[in-house]
Amino acid sequence: MSGSGGKRLLLIGSPNVGKSVIFNALTGAYAAVSNYPGTTVELATGTCQIEGQNYEVIDTPGVYSLLPVTEEERVTRRILFTRKSTLVLHVLDAKNIRRMLPLSFELLDGGFPVILVLNMMDEAWRQGLTFDMKKLAAELDVPVIALSAIKQQGMDQLKRLIGSYHVKQSKLMLFSIEAEEALANIARILPEHSVLSRRLIAYLLLQQDKEILGVYSFSKQLKSVWSVVQNQREYLQGKMGSTFSQQLMTQRQQHADQLIHKVLSISKVRHSQRIARGLGRMTRQPLTGIPILCLVLYFGLYQLVGHFGAGFLVDYLDEAVFQRYLIPLAQEILRIVNVTPLIQSLFIGEYGFFTLGVRYAVVIVLPIVSSFFFVFAILEDCGYLPRLALLTDGLFRRMGLNGRAVIPMMLGLGCGTMAVMATRTLESKRERLLATFLLALTIPCSAQLGIVLAVLSHHAGFLSLWCAYLFGIFIVSGYVSDKVLPGKRRPFFMELPPFRCPHLSNVVMKAYTRMIWYFSEILPVFLLISFLLWLSDFMGILPRLITAFIPIMHLLGLPPEAAKAFLMGFIRRDYGAAGMYDLYLNGQLNDCELFVACVTFTLFMPCLAQFMVMLKERGILATMAIVSIIIVISFGSGGFIHWLLL
Repeated sequence: MSGSGGKRLLLIGSPNVGKSVIFNALTGAYAAVSNYPGTTVELATGTCQIEGQNYEVIDTPGVYSLLPVTEEERVTRRILFTRKSTLVLHVLDAKNIRRMLPLSFELLDGGFPVILVLNMMDEAWRQGLTFDMKKLAAELDVPVIALSAIKQQGMDQLKRLIGSYHVKQSKLMLFSIEAEEALANIARILPEHSVLSRRLIAYLLLQQDKEILGVYSFSKQLKSVWSVVQNQREYLQGKMGSTFSQQLMTQRQQHADQLIHKVLSISKVRHSQRIARGLGRMTRQPLTGIPILCLVLYFGLYQLVGHFGAGFLVDYLDEAVFQRYLIPLAQEILRIVNVTPLIQSLFIGEYGFFTLGVRYAVVIVLPIVSSFFFVFAILEDCGYLPRLALLTDGLFRRMGLNGRAVIPMMLGLGCGTMAVMATRTLESKRERLLATFLLALTIPCSAQLGIVLAVLSHHAGFLSLWCAYLFGIFIVSGYVSDKVLPGKRRPFFMELPPFRCPHLSNVVMKAYTRMIWYFSEILPVFLLISFLLWLSDFMGILPRLITAFIPIMHLLGLPPEAAKAFLMGFIRRDYGAAGMYDLYLNGQLNDCELFVACVTFTLFMPCLAQFMVMLKERGILATMAIVSIIIVISFGSGGFIHWLLL
């Protein structure tokens, strides 16, 4: 992943500590986003130059400890353990330093070249927290720097510190005498490791870490190591009791508390911070949190995404840009070039590259997705999403999940593919399977959601029924699945970032970066689909496929033309939704048919991209079972609603 001759800089830290902001500041916001090999966990990599030296910068997924629980933590640890880094920037939220220092101790135990970065110092100051940075650096014997990365305060000093860093042995936070003796006995017989200290390996072996156990228990040369580890575990159980593993983590926390007592002073909390805390509490208490959620959904999704994005922006781009200027210009160019009617239909025909592929991507999908990413970035930066997780934990608990599941569900409102990847943050295979099913069945992507909101916005009754029916399907499907699937839900915990006013520049940068990523993904797909549709239509295949769907459309009370939208919906959900939108604009659907189509299409099987990710994540048997159930529920719902309306 790194360039030859360059240095390697890792950003390590818990979620929501500002690693991505520091990454963008170091690299100039240039990032190559890719999956870590063998996983769907994404890494952002970039490059920067500091004092004439080239650095590869890697923004790793959030991690609480080097004893991993989630796939994100496992990926971060593999990156940290498998190749030596020039520098490790451990980024901490200064306000929550107590919970984050134990990871610093683990990194120091590992012998990593660490710089401690206390970020969000502006918020810590507003909470009345003041740090003695020199004493903290002296106590740990590592460089320490204070930052407010979102305001670009301290970034120049950080770059100078990186450029002048010299590796040296840091101080260790020692355990009890018995634990230190056991660690020394194990470390003494371990071979040298190219990246990790023998002390950290000994600690992980004592904690029965699965990956480290795999390395040593199956190695013929090192089988004696495992015997020593077992003996030392029995020794500690005799000295400290059966909970000695937990006691080791408790001792780390005690060291953190002692250190914080030396370097931290607390003064009066500012008035603005008390207001922010009060608002934060309101968002996670049902009495006030549910009305706030309704306001967020109404103004954020319905008004901004539905009306502004899917309404005003779509209409303006279509009528004032494409219909008035670009399509006539394309027709004139093809007329001047004097191409054959067949080639002309490839570019500006019903399934043409320009009239269908580019137009759908730019006119219909891009404005809706952009407005959604803007809203999502605001909710993310202000700290609302973790509080929403706490608020909704009771609801998800009844479906065998916990509040953490709200994050992939919210992401699903942007892109189902991203959301399925985000289910990796859920702790058990059962929770990931259940969340994937609910995402594929009931959560519309932003383009699909925006179009449905736009076409139903003129009929408040049908829009309310659509929302109520989907929510009912969501609850019933989750409840039944929880009863059918074996296993139990995991306990819920989540880091709560401060509730704050988001910075517009950071919100715009996040929304812009995600929009560019999404558009660069969908445009080639739309062009490919346009070509396949054009080719299928030319060869007579498409009409036969559409004809096969027509009997189902009759059962739903929909016109035959709707079959094409459903067929395209599997290729890409937003593509099919855009086709449904065209039927509405052309007057081919009345209000009742439109309602049936919106319900059925929202519940219809996931798009091809989401389907492929589901195959990779959940396996072929689970994916096919999910898709089969979804097809029955979607068409069954459409037929049932059509029967009721009749």
